Amino acid sequence: MMDRTAVRLIFLGVFLIIATSASVKKKQNVDIYSFHINSTVTSRYATTVITSRVVNTLNESQEVHFEVKIPKNAFISKFRMTIEGKTYDGVVKEKEAAKQQYTQAVSRGQSAGLVKSVGRTLEDFKTSVTVASLSKVTFELTYEELLKRRLGKYELLINARPMQPVADFKIDVHIHEKPGISFFEVKGDLSTNDLANAIKTTRADKDAWVTFYPTRDQQTTCKGCDENGLNGDLLITYDVERRNPQGEIMVSNGYFVHYFAPTDIPRIPKNVVFIIDRSGSMHGRKIEQTRLALLKILSDLDEDDHFGLITFDSQVEIWKHELLKATKANLEDAKSFVKKIRDRGATDINTALLKGVNMIKQHPREGTASILILLTDGDPTAGETNTETIMSIVRKAIGSKFPLYCLGFGYDVNFDFLTQMSLENNGIARRIYEDSDADLQLQGFYDEVAIPLLSDIQLIYTEVTNLTKTNFNMYFNGSEIVVSGQIMDNSVESFTAEVIAISKDNKVTYQDTVKTKDLSDVPPENKDFMQRLWAYLTVKQLLERQVLLKGQEKEDEKKEALKLSLKYQFVTPLTSLVVTKPQEEEVEVADKPKEGGEPPRPPVAVLPHLMLSVAWPHGSHNIPQMGFAGPGHPSVGAVQPAISLGRYSLATGNPRGGAAHPGVFGDVDFASTPISRHGDHALKTVPLVDMFEKAGRSINLKPGSKVSVPRVNSNRFLLPAVGQPKPLCYDVPLPHKIKLLEDSALEFSMNGESKTSTHGFCQIAFHYQKNHHLIIDTTSIRYSDDQNNVEFLWDQEPTQHNIEGVYLILRNNEIDVTMGNFRVVILLHKKDGNVFLWPDIRQQPKDVGLSGILGKGNISYEEIQGPPLPILKIMDQEVRPSWDRVTDYRFPSTPVVRCWLVPFQTVMEGSISNFTVAQL
Repeated sequence: MMDRTAVRLIFLGVFLIIATSASVKKKQNVDIYSFHINSTVTSRYATTVITSRVVNTLNESQEVHFEVKIPKNAFISKFRMTIEGKTYDGVVKEKEAAKQQYTQAVSRGQSAGLVKSVGRTLEDFKTSVTVASLSKVTFELTYEELLKRRLGKYELLINARPMQPVADFKIDVHIHEKPGISFFEVKGDLSTNDLANAIKTTRADKDAWVTFYPTRDQQTTCKGCDENGLNGDLLITYDVERRNPQGEIMVSNGYFVHYFAPTDIPRIPKNVVFIIDRSGSMHGRKIEQTRLALLKILSDLDEDDHFGLITFDSQVEIWKHELLKATKANLEDAKSFVKKIRDRGATDINTALLKGVNMIKQHPREGTASILILLTDGDPTAGETNTETIMSIVRKAIGSKFPLYCLGFGYDVNFDFLTQMSLENNGIARRIYEDSDADLQLQGFYDEVAIPLLSDIQLIYTEVTNLTKTNFNMYFNGSEIVVSGQIMDNSVESFTAEVIAISKDNKVTYQDTVKTKDLSDVPPENKDFMQRLWAYLTVKQLLERQVLLKGQEKEDEKKEALKLSLKYQFVTPLTSLVVTKPQEEEVEVADKPKEGGEPPRPPVAVLPHLMLSVAWPHGSHNIPQMGFAGPGHPSVGAVQPAISLGRYSLATGNPRGGAAHPGVFGDVDFASTPISRHGDHALKTVPLVDMFEKAGRSINLKPGSKVSVPRVNSNRFLLPAVGQPKPLCYDVPLPHKIKLLEDSALEFSMNGESKTSTHGFCQIAFHYQKNHHLIIDTTSIRYSDDQNNVEFLWDQEPTQHNIEGVYLILRNNEIDVTMGNFRVVILLHKKDGNVFLWPDIRQQPKDVGLSGILGKGNISYEEIQGPPLPILKIMDQEVRPSWDRVTDYRFPSTPVVRCWLVPFQTVMEGSISNFTVAQL
């Protein structure tokens, strides 16, 4: 019986309401009076429209934030806002053209829309608009996706979380499949208990309908629901009838699609080699889950399969030097080997892969299919470490004879490297997420490739052009091959498709000639779906091929993908969605994120009425204090590293001196500004009406005066928080010699020295097991032990040095250091005329006592509301944070991310003096 799994289509509607007035404490009050999700699936192509209608019930303006989560595989194709009868449409533009509008918008202090990855299958789309008192706004977002069949099922997952009970809440789904629907089921959180009677299903031969219309009361009383309304999902799974082994062909408006998924074929016995990373970074739950998954996978092997096991760190260990048949005795022996896998050492991916390739090549078997599966969680750090060289070596070794599947465990892995290496060898890459179900994710991937049915598949068509991919290395049970193209002559009466492939015992051919007039079984309202399906699939495949191409061919295919993206208004990695909002034509730009990519740099925004103020006590000649002032609310107070009002913030640091009155604060001359009184203080205020920039750049003030932000006086570190989307950050004052990371039990320490007015560190020192010492500064890297002295220069060619559990790899502007179970990459940054070092901890032992400012384990906080910013409860302490920014120097591109800025003492549970060292 065919196994079944699912392809997911996910929607999640979330609304966040923020009042922009900060003068008094006000209740935010908007009413989402209508929330609709409408999804139409025609021949596996899903078009989903999310529509929300909101009214501002207050007697003042409010900013309404619209946030919706969509599948990573989907393309946004339409976004619009309608405010008081006027519609504002988003326009998809080439990324460079959109970037110009983005830059202009940011220079005017306006915000930018964001699309970012938020988990395994989702991307997060955000935008906002200011809604006048008692006025309405309608948000409408459309996205499109071709559902992919995995293990015999398609899946439609609809997650609803509107953040409040909605009077008019509706989910409507219509599925139309020409060959008929063979299996159909609705389940999920929203289909149980009190909500079950809100779901209605109707099924005909070729159609299925699902409606979900819960009442307002049902939205608050169901399991998992509260005063914020629904929070759950509907899961719709289905498959189609497959009466014709040649597949299903549809034609509409000059385009065709061919779905090929034969089932009456004997399985091909397989030769599979599992190559498992056991380096130190796999410590703890990763290695435990890998063992669990392998034990289950071994149990699922068929007796006529042959298999091999390879584990690797800096050394490679082979269970048996030949492929063995999956007999009960061999499987028991293999399971004993798996149970003894332990994490240790560095990561020699190249040698391990070559051992796997040779194992398959040296034991060929007729009538079988060979598969190589690599599982790793990090970069290559031992043996050959240049990823381009590794890909070249592996590509030549495999020689297109069998596929390589790469599984990347967690986020530290170089997923671009794994993706390209897989595609170059007719496989795919899949990320395995660090979670409680990681072992099930590994098993799930294996299940998809467990039963090969055909190999070397070629699909041939007559009188067609602009075909999508027509050659496939392998077809697995429960999957589906999809080809689409354009018919050259719409007047042709028949259409022929031929499939040639290799089955278990011989070459097979499928051929089908059908009349085109019998193929156009498409509802009138979906007459353009076939053309859009073809465009979607073409763009997806063109973008996927970019990592394989070079030179002019790569440019030509990129131009074609861009041309189609613009024509069909798809938001892809080559395009951006530009939204012009009604507030003085404010512009937002939304980009599609890259899998595993770094977060986009947040924009800077300024309230039109925000004021920059300086104040000093009457009669005092002390340095003035700096702050913000709103209308009728002048600000006086000691300067903090960051002063913020809502989401509008400015990093000020400490003033550099100067007379208080008539006075200069930094480089801003307030002499011509009138003095006012505020309590016991004199006050001068300047409107902050233009843009301001951070990190040493200038703040422009009309009509032309300029503020220079004081020089660097602290290093700011990012600290992710468990279970919270917003990370914490904290400042470490300069200069200091400071303990960065230490494990006294393992005799490992890393210390850093910082200087005033320069980011990062001028020197970082490592010490390991008493005799290993590494000193890194901005010009050289010096290693010594009892017998060796080695020196690298930053500007020399890439090189490496390995000895006694210490691995040093010098790359372009970074040195990769592995000492036992610790792996740290030190990056060399050159910015604004300064050169400095920054550490990035890639691997460290878990469940051990680490100390140092980078040794803080998992930290969590609770957000307690309080105007204008919330109070955070961290380790039983309540602190009022600033919503600020931090430059993440762990990446060469130095992205800027938002964070809650909290005091050093709060997160470190001690003062800076507890972390200083006398010498490095």
